[in-house]
Amino acid sequence: MPELPEVEVTRRSFAAAIEGATVLQARLGKPLRWPLGLASECLLGARVGAVSRRGKYLWLPLSRPKASGGLLLHLGMSGSLAFSPGLADAPAGAHDHFDLQTDRGLLRLTDPRRFGAVVWSEAIDADPAAKLLGGLGMEPFDLRFDGTHLHAGLSGRRVAVKLALLAGDIVVGAGNIYACEALFLAGIDPRLAAAKLSRPRAERLAQAVRAVLAQALEAGGTTLRDFKDAHGVAGSFQMQARVYGREGQPCLTCATPIKRIVQGQRSTFFCPQCQKR
Repeated sequence: MPELPEVEVTRRSFAAAIEGATVLQARLGKPLRWPLGLASECLLGARVGAVSRRGKYLWLPLSRPKASGGLLLHLGMSGSLAFSPGLADAPAGAHDHFDLQTDRGLLRLTDPRRFGAVVWSEAIDADPAAKLLGGLGMEPFDLRFDGTHLHAGLSGRRVAVKLALLAGDIVVGAGNIYACEALFLAGIDPRLAAAKLSRPRAERLAQAVRAVLAQALEAGGTTLRDFKDAHGVAGSFQMQARVYGREGQPCLTCATPIKRIVQGQRSTFFCPQCQKR
């Protein structure tokens, strides 16, 4: 599943090219997770604004002659966005479910499993966008995200600290791979009850989450199967992982074999020597 770094890498790969473009045509393929919310022809003539991101959602603002709003996009489990400069005429494939043809290029959503979404909203702070974004936690690069915020969010939670990170209502972006890596960097056992994390360790974990996500962005995200940015470039963070996917291999710090367990139906990788409860 594309996580925050992959979504942000995707945004950066096409946002500047499409800003200021005029929509010439919009095409819907097979139904996605939620309906678009208006007739696709209503998008014609709209002018594209600055593309932004909130969690794993992208917001594509559109100014129309009679009414403005925007498209909230989600890549789902296996979706990807591709941007082709110019007036692209490549026919849509079986898994291409949304095209936005502009005078600067074609933005296409490809999603084999159709868990992604393209939803019209009159504003990012109006429904349905506001409802979809309402439960998201703080952005990891927000200056307010620190150990104090993380410790307060974890307080009273009996679930394991890794599962609390994955919930996304304290901080967004710490998906499975990045939660494993951040907990390793902070030296915290993923099985530790969230409420038992001390303030100093919460500060280390907050810094580790930010550091790991920054590293992932620098690497262009993670490509385990088929993630590519809007220009078809794969990410390489998976080559830098210190614990994720390395079950049985020696820890790069202490040489203890990396252990794999299952938490919340997701694989967790950690070093039983370097990460303490």
